[in-house]
Amino acid sequence: MISLFIIFGAGWPDLLSQYADRAFQWTTTYFNGFYLLVSLFFIGFCLFLAFSSYGKVKLGDEADLPEYTYFNWIGLLFSAGFGVALVFWGVSEPVKHYLSPPPGFEAETEAALDAAIQFSMFHWGIHQWAIFAVIGLSIAYSKFRKKRAGLISTTVEPLMRNKLGKIKGWRALIDILAVLATATGVATTLGLGVLQVNGGLQYTFNVPDTTTTQIVIIVLLMIAYIASSITGLQKGIRILSLANLSIAFFLLLFAFFVGPTSYLFNTFVSGLGGYIQNFAGMSVNVNATGENAWLNEWTIFYWAWAMAWSPFVGTFIARVSRGRTIREFVLGVMFVPPLVAIAWMAVFGGGALFFERVEGFPIKEAVQEDVTNGLFATLSYFPFGMVLSIVAIGLIFMFLITSADSATFVLGMMTSKNHLNPSLTIKIIWGVFIAAMALILLMASGLTALQTASLVIALPFSIIMILMCFALLKELKQE
Repeated sequence: MISLFIIFGAGWPDLLSQYADRAFQWTTTYFNGFYLLVSLFFIGFCLFLAFSSYGKVKLGDEADLPEYTYFNWIGLLFSAGFGVALVFWGVSEPVKHYLSPPPGFEAETEAALDAAIQFSMFHWGIHQWAIFAVIGLSIAYSKFRKKRAGLISTTVEPLMRNKLGKIKGWRALIDILAVLATATGVATTLGLGVLQVNGGLQYTFNVPDTTTTQIVIIVLLMIAYIASSITGLQKGIRILSLANLSIAFFLLLFAFFVGPTSYLFNTFVSGLGGYIQNFAGMSVNVNATGENAWLNEWTIFYWAWAMAWSPFVGTFIARVSRGRTIREFVLGVMFVPPLVAIAWMAVFGGGALFFERVEGFPIKEAVQEDVTNGLFATLSYFPFGMVLSIVAIGLIFMFLITSADSATFVLGMMTSKNHLNPSLTIKIIWGVFIAAMALILLMASGLTALQTASLVIALPFSIIMILMCFALLKELKQE
């Protein structure tokens, strides 16, 4: 199914884009309010579990201890595609909001600047991670506590022990949706990451932005993440994720202290305050009778992307969370990565807007020309800008390696009856397949179409996620 989809995307990218846009526009037009409410429901559900008596329940046997240290565990959370996406949008999204702000704000004003930071923090805050947490909790509980196969389908099994359970093929349908969402999402992320690496090399070293360069980058990436996957989860992904988080913190703190520190700190405080103060309003920000183009393009797009991406992220988080309590899991997953993302937006997004608005540097022109240039244009105006750009290119490359490595691991689990350590052969097959998908779509300019098409999976999958919540609650009550 994925192969046919890729052939269609490579051969007729414009047609795929047309159909994908039409399908996504339909889902956002009629279900945007649903997406907002269901995301809010996931936050409430996870917090309820964490702070109720269920929070003490271990994701595993009572004697199980966490496999990874807390810092290493947080690093592993970033391995599942989140890190590279954050680096990609950390500058470009706030700048784009500043130029085309949400309804009610005038572009390129002080109010638009505040809104740009606030909404960027909102989009990378706890909503996304509540979506991932629902999947992760359900799979970890089912796999490590109840000793069932850690597939998406087994998490809804407690609700299917009735007439619904007689429907033939429901398990296969759910698991096929999960594999489709994961494979297409990873291929798209890999392709977009390659574009940013190429953009950074061009902006910093004037390396040509060509298909040949992108092919070289993909081949190097494939060799690196397959080599990492050979070493296994305990060595490859764990060590890389630890290195990624350390380098990301170094880049963040270095830019904070060598840049306009006072401005960046005030941006962090002001943005976080606005995020907390307007949390409820932004969470249900839908205009029943008016224009929702901005909402659909940004907020709904992010929530749908998180839901489509959640089988991969949730499965990987579940795999590395054995031995933690539900309370530890929820507080760690829902609050630590968002806090890092908020700080990232304040330093790099805030820095970009400072250089644009206060210093008069042409940041917005760089973003308008190519969104992959935003980060590197901003870093060039920091002290030691060349050094920071080189570190950023290396960080993106390493994030891509860990994301692809994590994806081959998860896809291997999904397609081998959720074996906790899938065979090397199946991981290599998925590794080559993902690289080939990204390469074909880059050459055909079909990445955006594939990304939009994969978002359509979010609608049926959101229903499955709601069922997972009630199934998990039912089993916790019984226990």
